[in-house]
Amino acid sequence: MNTTTRTFTTDLLNDPFFVGFDRMFDRMHSMNRVNTSNYPPYNLIKTGEDTYLIELAVAGFDEDDFDIEIHDGVLTIKADVGDSDLDTNYIHKGIAARSFERKFTLADTIQVEAVHLNQGMLTVSLLNVIPDEKKPRKLSITKSSEPELLTE
Repeated sequence: MNTTTRTFTTDLLNDPFFVGFDRMFDRMHSMNRVNTSNYPPYNLIKTGEDTYLIELAVAGFDEDDFDIEIHDGVLTIKADVGDSDLDTNYIHKGIAARSFERKFTLADTIQVEAVHLNQGMLTVSLLNVIPDEKKPRKLSITKSSEPELLTE
């Protein structure tokens, strides 16, 4: 982390309007170091008000090649292809089928609903479930007949 970034982050952590955001800044910093590869290519799609899809182009992989887990708000998708095509004499190999690890940081309210592999596309269905106590609600002002006076 360079000096400017460190100073900016320290300033934000000491700002009274960012109480409790230190975990989020730590996660952003760690994810910046992890996802440096563009393989496999992926799409992030908003399919509804509270639903999302992550699509990964994974041609050449089978269901058994994947290890998918969610831990501490991080969805990790790993695949290991092994040495299945060592005996193949390729003239040109344009379809990349190499091992990978891809991580996605999910909000606390995001739940993984399903994972599907169909025609070379791995699809992860996500649902944003906002608890009732975190949903916006209207507050009413109660009227009192007489103001309360503090007496000693």
